[in-house]
Amino acid sequence: MEPPKYPKVGVVALTTDPWHVEWMHSRHHFLSRLAQHFQVVWMEPSVYWRATLQREKSSAPVFAGLADNPGMTVYRQEFLRPLVFRPEWLGRALLRARVRRAAAYLRKQGCEKLVLYLWNPRFGPALDACRWDLTCYHIDDEYTYSAVEMPNSQEEVDIITRADQVFIHSNALMEKKGRNNPSSMHIPNGVNFSWFGTAVPIPPDLAKIPRPWIGYTGFVKKQLDWDLLCRLSARHPNWSFVFVGQVSPHAEIKLALEEMAAKKNVFFLGPKPASVAATYPQHFDVCIMPYVLNDYTKYIYPLKLHEYLAGGQPVVSTPIPAVRPFSHVLRLASTEQEWSDEISASLSSESNQDSLKQARQAVAKEYDWDVLVARLAQTLSARLGLNS
Repeated sequence: MEPPKYPKVGVVALTTDPWHVEWMHSRHHFLSRLAQHFQVVWMEPSVYWRATLQREKSSAPVFAGLADNPGMTVYRQEFLRPLVFRPEWLGRALLRARVRRAAAYLRKQGCEKLVLYLWNPRFGPALDACRWDLTCYHIDDEYTYSAVEMPNSQEEVDIITRADQVFIHSNALMEKKGRNNPSSMHIPNGVNFSWFGTAVPIPPDLAKIPRPWIGYTGFVKKQLDWDLLCRLSARHPNWSFVFVGQVSPHAEIKLALEEMAAKKNVFFLGPKPASVAATYPQHFDVCIMPYVLNDYTKYIYPLKLHEYLAGGQPVVSTPIPAVRPFSHVLRLASTEQEWSDEISASLSSESNQDSLKQARQAVAKEYDWDVLVARLAQTLSARLGLNS
């Protein structure tokens, strides 16, 4: 991979994820590609101080460049800069110290302009760590995670107001949060089309399961309508319901998962590396997004939306706001009867014509991560005066 287009611009990116976790989040896709435009330091989150004391001091370098991405550097946990919650002033001071060290690293790499890129409201203190040429706040979720509508926190409003540029994933979040900053831009989730759209053999564990395959990929979590899934799987014993992904630690769904797992036509295939998980949707007979409808899911923009479309197979979804604009390439269902009818219709030969598959994939291509990140990078470049 070539060096970044603007090597004298450095981006300090604060995320809630270690770099090495499986790429189930948009942060990895956005920032790895942003490193094709600028030098990016991915700041891994600090570990709580008690956990830091209990593990051996690592001999690995604090700043580690990636051989396959010259513009990306991972800033790992430091023994002397752990995560501290109390007193609050100390936690803020340690965060700012790490941010300043990341900025100094980029300066040593020849960066003349520095961009702060925040992915969560808890990183607000970083705004005051250095003198920045541009500050960005990227909203990819409703961080209250509440199923009941909650007001924007003052902490987040302050960050949105202070940031020079705000990127927001869903139109619903734009409506709720974007009005606090006139420089807010809608950047939806995308897809690595080459992963999901390239034809590959059927995964061996899927091939052993009787068809038709009614499939879901992603976190197995409480935001899915498990009551609906239990009833559908009982109503259609000849359909195989397949779940590919890690089970989230949500106690609320424990009994429902046990009930589902006991059924002969329900299959939990477990977590897979991201590139492997991407091979499943193109083989599902129907891809499903069975979300509950509440005041949390109305704000989400599912990663799997364009991942499913890239595979070309029929898709059925709960009508959450983010998917409604795509009703021309997928089916929407709310009630159990509607879900039963729409899945049945999706299994028909009419729904599996090559022209419909191509239409789904054509939409997905418009949302390839490379396309979205190029748009984002162009916005940052313009704000930094690099396009003139």
